[in-house]
Amino acid sequence: MNELSGQVALVTGSTSGIGRATAKVLASHGARVIVHGRDAERGSQVVQELEAAGGKARFVTADLRDPDDVDRLVREAGRVDVLVNNAGSATFGPSADVGREAFDKMFEGNVRATYLLTAALAPQMAERGSGAVINVSSAADVISQSFAVAYGGTKGAVSSLTRSWAAEYGPHGVRVNTVAPGTIYTKDYIVDILEKNIPMIPLGRVGQPEEIGEVIAFLAGPRASYVNGATIRVDGGRSVV
Repeated sequence: MNELSGQVALVTGSTSGIGRATAKVLASHGARVIVHGRDAERGSQVVQELEAAGGKARFVTADLRDPDDVDRLVREAGRVDVLVNNAGSATFGPSADVGREAFDKMFEGNVRATYLLTAALAPQMAERGSGAVINVSSAADVISQSFAVAYGGTKGAVSSLTRSWAAEYGPHGVRVNTVAPGTIYTKDYIVDILEKNIPMIPLGRVGQPEEIGEVIAFLAGPRASYVNGATIRVDGGRSVV
């Protein structure tokens, strides 16, 4: 399918995990992908993979915790038709053990960067009368976890931002939605930890990054032309039990 042909998609945090899988899926649907990350070598590898599969891509590096770097990313990206706010970080543990530095890091990267990028790029989409913003949240925005209070707070904020932006930019043809992944295979070294969640997942398995990427691609394209302000939970049913 080439339903995203002619569209430029910026995927933050796309040198690994869900972001990398999303970049591949969007490229396979015809989008020209701007791969983002902090590691130029990994970014180059992703670009090569996308191009080897027949896609079009380029890499831009930026530290999203630095507002000046976010501004530079916006300038270097140029026109963006699809913005996927995927980059983020997490620190888990009791609230008293999550220090101020870790707390600030999560909110700067997970919330402030999402806000700044959307506030810069969505108005440009609105001027053109079309565009899509997809924010990657988490099942942690509704599942209370004693070891993920701050992280869950960042993802709850992202889901709230989505609803408000859908109201702000929707009248101008820009759709803003959220994908909330559950337990997903993203890092090999925590497979054992991830699989401990299987008894709590109705589908009985851990998800794959590509399964998130496919939902993001759906929201980016014309098949989701009447979807705005939604949070789509891709968690095997974990959030409903």
